[in-house]
Amino acid sequence: MLAIGLMSGTSRDGIDAALIETDGEGQAQAVEFHAMPYDDGFRFRLAEACRRAMAMQSPGFEPLVASVEAELTELHVQAVADLLGRSGHIAEDVGVIGFHGHTVAHRPEWGWTWQIGDGAGLAGAFGIPVVADLRSADVAAGGQGAPLMPVYHRALAEGLAKPTVVLNLGGVANITFIGSDGTLIAFDTGMASGLIDNWMQMQVNADYDAGGACAAAGQVDEERLAAMMADPWFDLPPPKSIDREQFSINAVQGLNLEDGAATLTAFTAAAVARAIDHLPERPTAIHVGGGGRHNGTLMAMLTGRTGVAVMSVDELGWDGDALEAQGFAYMAVRRLKGLPISFPGTTGAPTPMTGGVLFRP
Repeated sequence: MLAIGLMSGTSRDGIDAALIETDGEGQAQAVEFHAMPYDDGFRFRLAEACRRAMAMQSPGFEPLVASVEAELTELHVQAVADLLGRSGHIAEDVGVIGFHGHTVAHRPEWGWTWQIGDGAGLAGAFGIPVVADLRSADVAAGGQGAPLMPVYHRALAEGLAKPTVVLNLGGVANITFIGSDGTLIAFDTGMASGLIDNWMQMQVNADYDAGGACAAAGQVDEERLAAMMADPWFDLPPPKSIDREQFSINAVQGLNLEDGAATLTAFTAAAVARAIDHLPERPTAIHVGGGGRHNGTLMAMLTGRTGVAVMSVDELGWDGDALEAQGFAYMAVRRLKGLPISFPGTTGAPTPMTGGVLFRP
């Protein structure tokens, strides 16, 4: 089945749209990928919507969030149209769309998670069934609702030497561990590029630290790093997840541009190293996807602080930019077939669960 996956991630930089051919089980073949960046105005409105949502006691009506949701849905319609145009396919060729939407607040400790995006509207725009709201059922059952990518990582990693880890570096970082006996464990490790991006935006109005060049020119403040790593969240056993807003750049205020970037980059790497300590076996390799893999300084720090071989998933022939969008396409097909997308070892759900709400056109 041809399936489209859509992801607007915690980096808030745009929409990733992927078209794959998959049976939702062992078969998954990339067909086309399209990345559509957000403009600066929308990124600002989206960040503010997230801030307001995080201040709420539960999901509900909030004028800016509602306005951003409508705008977000229209942008996703545009992304799907662009993807279809690039692929040479028409809407009638596609069996389902996996629509993650955008997480404006993630509060599993309060029993809810909130992804905005109009699944019914997207289904109506193309006449294609849409699977959306993929996290809420897991959280309602007592799970973390994240990460959801492990089921797709497992399919892709079938031929890799085990134990191994797939690490996603978006705004937040998460890992999938596949043990030598097939054990599947996954959890958020901490921040990835989120704080680094915030620091660069505040200090020099740059979207991100390109290639990690700024961090490479700085010195890590190990005392401040130790204070950040003393947060008790890092010692919690998996599965666990966090919201992008759980940590802030306050810990590095007062440092110069380069040292602040270096310390926040080391914070990401140190958190991954701490996460590795939670695993039942040390992995033979860490395969990295997401935008953070383009940060050479971060990749080097990951190697240094974990003591494990670190490499981009692109070296495996995977598309590290498309991985999450592909995963939501894969999960949408699993939802149609009644197959689980989350598991006790990946989200803490009580049983393997088929999540997502199906919207038919």
